[in-house]
Amino acid sequence: MYKDIFKWVVMIISQPGKAWEALNEKEEKGDEFLSRFIYPLIGLLTIVAFLGILFTRKEFDVELALKASVRTLLIYFGGFFLSTYLLNEIWSGFFKREKNNPLCQRFVGYSSSLMYALGAVLMLIPEFFFLQIFILYTFYIVWEGAPVYMQVEENERLKFSVISTALVILIPTVIGFVLYLLMPGLRF
Repeated sequence: MYKDIFKWVVMIISQPGKAWEALNEKEEKGDEFLSRFIYPLIGLLTIVAFLGILFTRKEFDVELALKASVRTLLIYFGGFFLSTYLLNEIWSGFFKREKNNPLCQRFVGYSSSLMYALGAVLMLIPEFFFLQIFILYTFYIVWEGAPVYMQVEENERLKFSVISTALVILIPTVIGFVLYLLMPGLRF
């Protein structure tokens, strides 16, 4: 299962056009996407956060590692579902399309692949903080997926890409900031 997830994440990051075409042909029933892609990926990120704190700090602090994994779980899990909900609402309201929560879930999940990969790398090697600039590549991933996967017309492609990218990147960031403000025990 994780080999498949890794293959899709690498393909989405390295060849977004081909990846979106392949994903468009892929049949996923019910919650198969969630149970075979998102949940294992977020679980893996949570474990990476735990291990990242344990092995990158001078002191061996299990409490801090648990806080990091809870924070990571809340940020990525909440970010995914809130981004999906907002995209679905914007999809029906702003773009005048029929609501389709599973489609929006898959689009947000696959579009977030780069964010998940960067998050894992930065948790294990925090000295590479400068890699955060590559999160902007998410715009290109969304840009390539909009007409193929979401069937967005060319005249709405830019608008959809900007809105979707903002949701995918900013919602987890906002959730992390709110956690930072409201829960001082999760600061590290």
